[in-house]
Amino acid sequence: MSEPLVSPADFSATDFRRRALNQQGSQAEDAWREHGDFLLNPDFVPLVEALKLRDAAVLIPVIDDGDDARVILTQRTSTLRKHSGQVAFPGGAIDPGDDTPERAALRETEEEIGLDRRFVETVGRLPSYMAMSGFRITPILAVVEPGFDLTLNPTEVDAAFEVPLSFLMNPRNHGRGRATWQGSERQFYRMPYGERNIWGITAGIIRMLYERLYA
Repeated sequence: MSEPLVSPADFSATDFRRRALNQQGSQAEDAWREHGDFLLNPDFVPLVEALKLRDAAVLIPVIDDGDDARVILTQRTSTLRKHSGQVAFPGGAIDPGDDTPERAALRETEEEIGLDRRFVETVGRLPSYMAMSGFRITPILAVVEPGFDLTLNPTEVDAAFEVPLSFLMNPRNHGRGRATWQGSERQFYRMPYGERNIWGITAGIIRMLYERLYA
């Protein structure tokens, strides 16, 4: 049975804000088990639970520009120690001076791509995404007012680009891949967009966004 699609009119930033503020499902600590990659790989849940995870936050920046909002993503540099060269949301580790995940996501976004927080309205959170690389990631949902400028930090980001929200929230674009991780086969989501390959953690968070707000 095919998954349901929402109509094109549902992909504005105004509607995204409404869905973010009224999302269905538990926000409890264990809600990550109910979504995305971990529905594909239930055997990995005990492995994640045994890890000592460091807290991080990412921003999901949805640009308010017409009926089909766009989402800002980045291509990480090839020199980074973790997740080098991959497509990612702006964000990073939560530092001691960050009093909330929202503050951390906004700070990291300014540091990575120069998006001034004055253009950003945070409108909610998704459940944490538990990464096998050792992070408990809080995705922060945000609406971005047009008119901003970006200045990329070349030590972290090779490029910033935009993807239509309608593309990311279309389950027909949610392909799957397989890989071997520490001797076990793991499935993951992948969402090729032009020359970009959105996969791994980023695709898992996008799938969670779809399941929480648009499914």
